[in-house]
Order: sequence, then structure tokens, then C-alpha cells
Amino acid sequence: MAILIPPELLLSAYRQGAFPMAVAPGDIQWFSPQQRGILPLEAFHVPHGTRRTLRDPAWEVRVDTAFDEVMRACAERKETWIDDVILRSYAKLHALGHAHAVEVWHEGELAGGLYGVAVGGAFFGESMFHRRTDASKVALAALVRILRAGGFTLLDTQWTTPHLAQFGAIEIPRTRYLRLLASAVEREAVFRWPAPELER
Repeated sequence: MAILIPPELLLSAYRQGAFPMAVAPGDIQWFSPQQRGILPLEAFHVPHGTRRTLRDPAWEVRVDTAFDEVMRACAERKETWIDDVILRSYAKLHALGHAHAVEVWHEGELAGGLYGVAVGGAFFGESMFHRRTDASKVALAALVRILRAGGFTLLDTQWTTPHLAQFGAIEIPRTRYLRLLASAVEREAVFRWPAPELER
């Protein structure tokens, strides 16, 4: 049976700007990048070509109905940092109400989604996946709706990618990140779905 990272250790690490990754199965290391990726909630924007996709009624967004399945789907790639220790540790965080999944369903099947950790008014995005084109974009837009409506002030993406950059993700120095983090984790916020529509 895989060991478990204690929930209190995980939450303490997030409050200090660190997060774990499995560099090999069972080998957990902690990271706090010098350049940190964030997606400023006030700067989030939906690319023009994606707006029609988001309005497609075939997508169904759910929250926290298939957390383990979302995590395992995120791990289904050639190179992954999500091993059994990470899976069990975040499942425990989810059971305690600190980790959440945003799921996108299509015709009754899980088409994409993301998961992360909420501490105060900060949400730490961990990973996302898609099985149908654009499903992860739908999940990200839904996440931002939840965070805005719930009083969150920080969406941490760890690093930036071209996929996230098109929505407004940027990199900032760790010193600035830690200042934003210190303020965000002391806020009261609510992670709840459904949430109001985003202004576009």
C-alpha cells in the first residue's frame, strides 16, 4: 500500500508556496519555482474561437462527483508526476474538503476536467486532461467562474503553458507570488457549483 503525505503537511506546504511531485514512483520531491505561473482572475479571457465551444449545450459541468477518476485521467500520459502516493494523498485531501475536481461530461461520459487544492482564497491548480477536444477549456472556464463567484483572489498554475497563456496566464517572480499567496490564504472563500456566468 502506498504511503500517504499527511494532509496537514500538504496544506502547510501550499501555504508556504510549495507543492509535491513524484519524480519517480514513490520518490516525492517538493517544488517552489523561482518563476511562478498564475492566472489572474481579473485578466482571464476566453479566446474568440473558444466562445462558441463554451456555449455548446452538449457539455455538462459537474464538481466533485468523480474526483478519483479525474486524477487518474490526468495521470494517463507517457510522463506523469502523479503516482500512487500523490493519488492517495489528494484523495484524502478531497475527502476532507480541501481538494476539488471540475469535470466536463459529454453524453454521459467524462470528457475532460481538472483538479486542485483550495486554501482560503487561493486555488492551486494541479493538472487537467481532455478526452474530447476543448473539454479542458470548458473545465478551466468553469473553474474561473467558481473562483470569481466564491471570493478567491489567486489561481496558481505552478508553471505556464501555451494552453494557459491564451487565457491570460503569466509568470511572476516567487517573491511577488509569496506576497499574493500570503494575502489570499487568509481570505474566506467558497468553492461551489453552479456559479454565475462570466462576463465576456
